[in-house]
Order: sequence, then C-alpha cells, then structure tokens
Amino acid sequence: MTKATGLRLLHVHAHPDDESSKGAATTAFYVNQGVQVMVATCTGGEAGDILNKSMDTPENRANLPRLRQAEMAQAARILGIHQRWLGYRDSGFPSDETYVPAPDTFAALPLDEEAGRLVQVIREYRPQVMTCYTPDGGYPHPDHIRAHQVAMAAFSQAADPDLWPQHGGPWQISKVYYDRTFNIAKIVALDAVMRKWGLPSPLDGRLDRKHPEGPDYVITTAIPCADFFQVRNEALLAHRSQISPDDAWWFGVPLEVEREAWPSEDYHLAFSTVETSIPEDDLFAGLR
Repeated sequence: MTKATGLRLLHVHAHPDDESSKGAATTAFYVNQGVQVMVATCTGGEAGDILNKSMDTPENRANLPRLRQAEMAQAARILGIHQRWLGYRDSGFPSDETYVPAPDTFAALPLDEEAGRLVQVIREYRPQVMTCYTPDGGYPHPDHIRAHQVAMAAFSQAADPDLWPQHGGPWQISKVYYDRTFNIAKIVALDAVMRKWGLPSPLDGRLDRKHPEGPDYVITTAIPCADFFQVRNEALLAHRSQISPDDAWWFGVPLEVEREAWPSEDYHLAFSTVETSIPEDDLFAGLR
C-alpha cells in the first residue's frame, strides 16, 4: 500500500490506556503509511485503580492523575500519534446497582456541552475517518457508553454550519467505524490455536460470556495489522499503573499465535459518505 498523504484518522476513547488496548495495531499500521492519527481522550482516568501491584504505592495513588498523563504521553510517543484531552473527570465504575455518577463527571454532564469540545477537535483536525465504541461502550463502563454518545453527537454537529460557530467552519467526517477489537469469533479462534499448540489458554473464561449481537456489531472491516502487534504491546506496557507485563489476558497469547489465529483488528462501518465494498481491509476504502 502506498504512503498516504493528507489522510487523517481520529480515535475517540474514554480513558488513557484505551487507545492502546483497542485498535493500537491499526493505529501503528496507518502511522507507518504516513496517515496522521489523533486520539481524543475524554477523561483523565482519575477514578481508576492501580492494577499493576508493583506500581501500587501510596505515592502513586496520591499522584494517579499525573501518572496517567505521563503514561499517556509515553504511549503516544510509541504509537506516533497526536493526542488531545477533552478534560472531563472519570465517572468511576459501578460497584453495585445503587451507583450514580457524580454530577461533575463525564457520564453526568450535559451531552451537548461535551459534544461541543469534540466538535472543536474535529473542526481543527478535519479527519476523514473516526472510530469510536459500539453503542454499549464495548463494556458497561458509563464513560465508554458516554464516549460513544459524545462521538456520534459531535460527528453530526461538526457538519452543521449552524452549530458551534465559535469552533470554526463545518467539517463532514466521511466514515465512522465502531471498534470491534474484542469479538467472540476472535476469542474462539485464539483459544483454538492455543490449544492446538498445546498451550494453556487464558481465554476460556471469556468463551461463555454473553456477547452483544445485532447490526451494530457485525464486522465489516478487518485491518491486516499483525506486523504491528508488538507496537501495540509496547504501547500497552507504557500504561504501567494499569497493565502488568505478566497479565495473562493481555500478554498470555504469544504473538505467533495471534498472527496465525487472527491477524487483524476489526471494525463495523457505521456511516459512510463514499461508496465502498464490504468486506473492507482499509478504513480509508473509497477515500484513496
């Protein structure tokens, strides 16, 4: 594939580390072609825990917002991307059915106000392609669900010349994709090859979980980015407070198994202004 000129891709993510755990090999694949890639990070991840036990110290807990910013900057350098903070506070993950997000957090603030910040990013950056989460957020974190809502609202509002004139002229994104990195077909395929190789599979616990179905979850587009799985892992490891090098879910499947079983990252084409043929192997199909 020839080097890209003038192509721009925007990923919308809820927290720092999401850009590395979802679609990072795709990002590296396109950066390698000369595509400009930006990540808009909706929150600072302030309400997250320190999941890497070796990093769980009183000092790191006290400085978690600053630590996560530094980790995000390192991941951005590894991936070769631009990154913008939308500046909202992490809403935290529900611990039980009584959970209500605090009124000053991302999941609780007015949707239109939040969309306006992303409209500004879209109009300044002018991407042809945007990715975001599926309507359920990919998993039931309130910030992931709100990130989908904000992305889709901003996508519509950025193209409307009567809205947000203070953020510049209108911009129509040509294609919108929902991220389908974690899909059941992939998990089944990885598990099967692990067993074929006689290796203990860290994935069997995921096979029996309920997985979403419906038109928004159909994989339309598979990006052949296996050569960049190692870059993805390096970006993940930059988020040291969240991900440990011995985490079986992230690193228990050898890269050779991944490349044999499922050498792509996957998306659902949710909107397009250009003609394209499904299935695709390029987010910019119809735009080159």
